[in-house]
Amino acid sequence: METITQNAVHYYYYLAWFATIFFVIKLIIFWVFGGGDSEVSSDFNTETDTDGTFHFISLQSILAFLMGFGWMGYTALTSFKLAQLATFGSAFGVGLVFMFGTAWLMSLARKLEKTVKKDKATAIDKIGKAYTDFAPKGQGRVEVEINEQIAVADAVNNTDEEIKSFDAVKVVKVENELLYIEKVK
Repeated sequence: METITQNAVHYYYYLAWFATIFFVIKLIIFWVFGGGDSEVSSDFNTETDTDGTFHFISLQSILAFLMGFGWMGYTALTSFKLAQLATFGSAFGVGLVFMFGTAWLMSLARKLEKTVKKDKATAIDKIGKAYTDFAPKGQGRVEVEINEQIAVADAVNNTDEEIKSFDAVKVVKVENELLYIEKVK
């Protein structure tokens, strides 16, 4: 019986360290690069809008379960001197708390993500500057205020005169996500 308990202590201990190390690495990756667990669930999808929904199963929440399970199992056997079944039950319960807690915290973090939709129609009648040279009726890029933020956008010269880069321009219309500009005189 003593050998079984010693082996269980080692299993819980190594599982706890393994899960903790990978949990921290995964958390650092999340902080540095943002992003997530697309291979397990759609926790973080930086390609589209996020809705902040609660995803229970993810790599991060599974690692949290294993971490809580391992540390509680180790503590229950070494400090509390619980029996094997009681140790397993308490470790499983703590693991579930860690799993739900992590999933809930990650869903809160996803709610903080913001995807700004740029409504180019807000640029009409705004003064900006040509970012590139424009041939008459030619295309290029302009720097102009869109949604109260300075942005660089594709544009079309709406006149028969040439526009040089850094010339002041005015947006006169938006069509098919293109800004139509005229030189400010």
